Parts: sequence; C-alpha cells; structure tokens
Amino acid sequence: MNQLSFNTTATQTARRQFLHDCGIGLGKIALGSLLASSMARNANAAEQTLVNPFPPKKPHFAAKAKAVIHLFMAGAPSQLDLFDYKPKLAEYEGKSIPPEVIQGQRYAFIRADAACLGPQFKFAKHGQSGAELSTMLPHLAKIADQVCIVKSCKTDQFNHAPAQLFFNTGFSQPGRPSLGSWALYGLGAESADLPAFVVMSTGAGISGGAANWNSGFMPTGYTGVRLRNQGDAILNVSNPAGIDAQAQRDTLDLVGSLNRQRLATLNDPEIATRIQSYEMANRLQTSAPDLLNLKSEDKRTLDMYGCDPDKPSFARACLLARRMVERGVRFINIYNEGWDAHSDVSGNLKKNCGATDQGSAALVADLQQRGLLDSTLVVWGGEFGRTPMVETNTALGRSLGRDHHPQAYTMWFAGGGIKPGQTIGATDELGFHVVDKPCHVHDLQATILHCLGLDHERLTYHYAGRDFRLTDVHGHAVKEMLA
Repeated sequence: MNQLSFNTTATQTARRQFLHDCGIGLGKIALGSLLASSMARNANAAEQTLVNPFPPKKPHFAAKAKAVIHLFMAGAPSQLDLFDYKPKLAEYEGKSIPPEVIQGQRYAFIRADAACLGPQFKFAKHGQSGAELSTMLPHLAKIADQVCIVKSCKTDQFNHAPAQLFFNTGFSQPGRPSLGSWALYGLGAESADLPAFVVMSTGAGISGGAANWNSGFMPTGYTGVRLRNQGDAILNVSNPAGIDAQAQRDTLDLVGSLNRQRLATLNDPEIATRIQSYEMANRLQTSAPDLLNLKSEDKRTLDMYGCDPDKPSFARACLLARRMVERGVRFINIYNEGWDAHSDVSGNLKKNCGATDQGSAALVADLQQRGLLDSTLVVWGGEFGRTPMVETNTALGRSLGRDHHPQAYTMWFAGGGIKPGQTIGATDELGFHVVDKPCHVHDLQATILHCLGLDHERLTYHYAGRDFRLTDVHGHAVKEMLA
C-alpha cells in the first residue's frame, strides 16, 4: 500500500517535472498558440499597412481644416514691438517695473528689476477689425481682417529648446510625438506621392532640433520629412551615376522582398517603416521635382510672395507650402530662426519682419483666392515672448535687447475653423502678465486639433502602460477663436 502510494506519487511528480522542466507545460503550449495567432494577425496587419501605410481616417467630428501650415518663429518675436502696444511702457522707460508686478519671476539673462524699454516702433489700427499692428508688419496689416490675433498666450518654459519642444510636442524634453505626428496619426494621409508631414527651415538652426518634428514613441513613419534648402530637397532622392530606373526598380524589389520576409518573422513596425520609406523615396523622384519647380508659377504670384524661385527663403517656403496643400500634404512646419533679440531688438525685428512678413501674408491671401483657406489652418508664432525690461550686458556686448518672457506673448491664426477679424485676450498695462482670456500652450494645441476635427482628450496613443495625448494632461479648445 505504501509502496503503491509512493510509486504513484513519484510518477505524478516525474510527469509534472517533465511538463514543466522541458518547457512544454500546458500553459506554455496555450500561450505559444495564442502568441503565434497574434503574430500572424499582426503580421497581416503590418503587411496591409505597406499597401497604404496611413489610410485616411474619419475625424472625431466634422472638421473645418484638412491641413495645417505652422509658421514657427523660432527664437521668439517681441510681441511688445509687433502686436501688443503699451503706451504706459514708454512712460516707464528707464524705470523698474513695480515690485508687486515682478515678484517671484525669474529670467535667463536679466534681473527682474531691470529698467523698462518702451515700444520700438509706431503702431496703427487696420481693417474693419481695428487690429493694432506695428509698422514692421505692413503686409499683415493688409489682411488684418482675415486673421485672429491672440495676445494672451503663455507657456511653462523660459528657455528656447524646452519651450520649442513644449509647443511642438506638449512636453519640454525630447521623446514625445510632435503636432504633425499627432495629426497624421489621427487623420492619416491624403497624398500617396508626397510625405504627409513636411518640415522646412529658413535660418541658422533650431534650438530644439529635430525633436520638434519627431514621432517620439510612435513609429518613425510619423516623423516629419525635412526638405533641404540646397541640392536635392530630400537627401539621396536622386539616383547615383550609373543607376537607371530599371536597376533601381530591381533593387527596390529585391530589398523589399528581403524586408518583407524579415517583417513576417519579427513583426517589427520599424521594418514596415523602412519598406514604406524606400517606396516613398522612389515616388518622390517624380513628385518632388514637380513640387519644387516654382518656375511654373506666374510672375504675379512670385511677386506677391516676394520670392526668387531659385533662391532659398522664407517666402519661397511659404509658396511651397501652398503647393503642398494643393497636393494633399497634411501638416507643414516652416521654421524661421533668428528672432532671439537679446541685443538690438529693433534691428532684429527689422531684419526678421523684412524676411517673413510678406511671405506670411501672401500665403493667407493666396490660399483664400484659391479657395483653400477655409480648409487650411495657418498658425504664426514663436515659443514665448520678450520682456518689457531691457537687456543690457557690457560683458556680452548686449544693449537695447529683451530677455525671454514666458508669461505673455502673441500669436496669430487664420483659415480652417478660425473666426477671423478679431483680437483675443489682453495683458496688463506694461505687457507683463495676461489679464484677460489666458491661452496656455495646451489650449492652443487643443484648438489646432479641434480645427482638424480631433478631440484632444480622445486622441491618445498607448505607450509604456498608459494612454498619452498631445495635451498631456490638461488644456481646452479656445471657443472664442473658433468660427
């Protein structure tokens, strides 16, 4: 009896050990079956994305805008000398701002009790809306009734790179998806021959770098494609010497076949992205030259933008953006760097407004005359504002400049979903704090998404165990801005 019991127990133990130690436990068998089924489904889904990696998606609600052109003035324009006229500031010139106004504030390069610097230019009201603008913006003045000016913007960041990232990705450090990535993720692409998210720059460098248009934790296919100002607009889009169209097609087919085999094995979305990139590059060899051939534009259009079709410029980038919208590009970033006026704010604005004002205004006017403005949202602005106080530093060779000012700055919006001909928000008499209708960066991001028919609270991406969103985790669409 005892022997029988012992043998039975030993047999059961041996069986358990066999099933466990050999790695073929029933649980593992079931899990392996589930994983195999899941991998097959995922592989099929990944294969489908190769046919159309970003199929158009329905928005959360009826959208006014189909595309966004974001004119980002990197370095931060001085709102006090362009948009937010403060006569009282002139009276305070040479005097410190009252302590109760500046208490608790910190700055990058000046003391909080630095003397004030009055407006550097004259202002005038324009259009039926009575928009008050600096003499540095004569072209914007002509379309004053087509734009919505927001004087009450504010941000959490007071240095360039974090503030640029904050506006473009909703977070002050690299690693989050950008606005364009979210738009592409939420709505898909309309064009098969051009990237859905395109980036151009017209200056000396962007503090936040490529993280401003990166896809973050989304697949890299959602990253913006940067067009270069010289040479091939897209790196390596031209064939090397000795490679004709047939040799290229054979190469793509062979590499594509190998990548598909690897994709079926690993189900790595980055492999799918690589395949898509090869095919898009092939199509761009035809579509990019056509897009970039501005000589097809008539003289009247070129003169309106003030651009030479053969020379890189902000105006040329604006004209290219209009052509991209016509061809179904979803999101376009144009960065114009150089607005960081720590010294000679007057000279800085003359230079930068001279380079950007005509092109920005022409873009809005051109979209309108072609019936595209109602479906295209144009956004203009920087990462923060400039201080009412002057920056002077003999050691650094600075004088008559303005420091970083996150507490209040101005942006303007036009087109798809925006109510034109109005000015929203206000700052105090010295332009220091917002006193009416504050618009946090997350509010502006939510508004941009709203114009695209996307609810910023519902547009989420699951990563690292939780759902992320662009406005992580607050903000609201500014109703006063919406048509």
